Amino acid sequence: LHHIDLMIPKNQITVIVGQSGSGKSTLIQLIPRFYDVSEGEILIDGVNVKEYKLSALRNKIGYIPQKALLFTGTIADNLRYGKEDATLEEMERAIDIAQATEFVSQKPQGYDEPLSEGGTNFSGGQKQRVAIARALAMNPKVMLFDEPTSALDPELVNDVLKVIKDLANEGMTMVIVTHEMGFAREVSTRVLFMDDGCVMEQNEPHALFASPQNPRLKSFLSKVL
Repeated sequence: LHHIDLMIPKNQITVIVGQSGSGKSTLIQLIPRFYDVSEGEILIDGVNVKEYKLSALRNKIGYIPQKALLFTGTIADNLRYGKEDATLEEMERAIDIAQATEFVSQKPQGYDEPLSEGGTNFSGGQKQRVAIARALAMNPKVMLFDEPTSALDPELVNDVLKVIKDLANEGMTMVIVTHEMGFAREVSTRVLFMDDGCVMEQNEPHALFASPQNPRLKSFLSKVL
């Protein structure tokens, strides 16, 4: 990454697009300090992230990786991974927002349904929704989605899109890395185009997509489609 200078608005949805290797995932992983910057600084509410205790910082941030990782135990165990004292009410709310209530209620043991290592006895869509619910159970201030639909069948993409829309209605600050232009068009308040470790352009979605001849948009689409 180089020459990065941007502000992510609070309570809005920022979508980051760009071809593979452009630096999208690296950029969002600086926020919870999976990496530390070698120059410059990352601020949350005006405070350098290095001034927070690491546990306090990460308690503010829900992170959904490209491939959902679940742990051996029950659904409830996984939901409480980020917040050990999460109540049943908090878990139910998180599961409901994550569009997972129906499939959890159909499990023979409900929230006590066991997961095999890696969640191999759950479908990809079920794992992703439990992972989202796990992050939501923490009641984070910021949600980071890194290609949240990359491992999902096309029919499940709309489920995740609805989750994000529901979170937007609650005013949550979200940053989404994606190749799904539907996210950028439908839910974002700001779109960032990245290339070669730089933010090349940022604007409101209607401004970027208003002209199909936008050179940055044409260049991006030619590389990912």
